[in-house]
Amino acid sequence: MRIVVLTGGIGGARFLLGVRAYARETGADVTAVVNVGDDLLLHGLKVCPDLDSVLYTLGGGADPERGWGRVGETWTVKTELAAYGAEPSWFGLGDKDLATHLVRTSMLNAGYPLSQVTEALATRWQPGVRLLPATDERLETHAVISDEQGRRAVHFQEWWVRYRAAVPTEQFVFVGAEAAKPAPGVVEAIAAADVVLIAPSNPVVSVAPVLAVPGLRETVVGGPAPVIGVSPIIGGAPVRGMADRCLAVLGVECSAAGVGALYGSRSGGGLLDGWLVAPEDEDAVVPGVTVRAAPLRMTDEAATAAMVRAALELM
Repeated sequence: MRIVVLTGGIGGARFLLGVRAYARETGADVTAVVNVGDDLLLHGLKVCPDLDSVLYTLGGGADPERGWGRVGETWTVKTELAAYGAEPSWFGLGDKDLATHLVRTSMLNAGYPLSQVTEALATRWQPGVRLLPATDERLETHAVISDEQGRRAVHFQEWWVRYRAAVPTEQFVFVGAEAAKPAPGVVEAIAAADVVLIAPSNPVVSVAPVLAVPGLRETVVGGPAPVIGVSPIIGGAPVRGMADRCLAVLGVECSAAGVGALYGSRSGGGLLDGWLVAPEDEDAVVPGVTVRAAPLRMTDEAATAAMVRAALELM
């Protein structure tokens, strides 16, 4: 079986642990198409939070308590930058994490595309699945906000980390999406897939930027593979993160049914054939989509693999 996962964020990285466990049991081939909308330049370095979350999580280097960054991280460089008054002060890079960004930036500056750089970084972490950025080109999620400085756009990371998603927000914009092209291998993987899984990632800022790359949504919707999504909302609340605040910007109800309706049924011009929800949401209805309930708490790898199997039963 060939499985393609559209993913982003920490929840998406943890979901891939279950997909990989399932693949090891069954011999399935897994390709993860990862959001790059969170990517940004900091202190001259290219930082790819979602790609790194997947590398560190699947490679055994992620901090299980914080849920992001490296385990055993230290912050000497961050402290020194603060002493210089270097901005941005609201986003810190750990010392171990910094090494990844240095290697990535050096390779990008040498002319290698992000997809090849990611493949090279994966030789260290051995994630056990094929990792592809949605695009090799610049694609950044920005939030249009209103504050004491007026109406302006800020990078999603500033909205998320600095402002904690608590500033009046009009919309999200995927800067560069119109001119982007799918990274090599992405379209081919989706077209050849036996199933496409949408991870329980933030639908607004983790999954939507992937689908904003020209041709990707069309390839998913027009392909032969069933498309199965897993709800990131349990009992009306995000499993983690601030998906509720992102959904509010779009005027979408924070519920399993609300996110399912946002994706929509493939038969009705949307994405989904199947939608896996938590037992708390077993009454959720998404017109034109087969809905099934199963435990969605990713408490450990076995529980996550069971969740993946439940999703695949919707094929």
